[in-house]
Amino acid sequence: QVQLVESGGGLVQAGGSLRLSCAASGRTFSMYAMGWFRQAPGKEREFVAAISRSGGNTYYADSVKGRFTISRDNVKNTMYLQMNSLKPEDTAVYYCAAARSFMVLKGLDDYDYWGQGTQVTVSS
Repeated sequence: QVQLVESGGGLVQAGGSLRLSCAASGRTFSMYAMGWFRQAPGKEREFVAAISRSGGNTYYADSVKGRFTISRDNVKNTMYLQMNSLKPEDTAVYYCAAARSFMVLKGLDDYDYWGQGTQVTVSS
């Protein structure tokens, strides 16, 4: 089992940047594929980005491609989401998730563990 804790959210102006972190407990972080999802008020939770166990493969939603970068440090048991050129429509609670898989996954049901989320608000 793994426990996930997100951090790094906050309020930023449009065009700004934020870096989210997801710290994982346990010594088996490298055995999990990881992902970022987000949920805006009144909307369903949606896929943002995913990364393979080694970090060698990544996948992005079209809405964030070219602006967001997912990465991980298996020594620090931490995953990151660098968010640049933020837009008001990026405003949401951002969640990290872990899956017992070697694949890069984008479905909510593919993930086994979830963090509590961190709020990102982008003002216009």
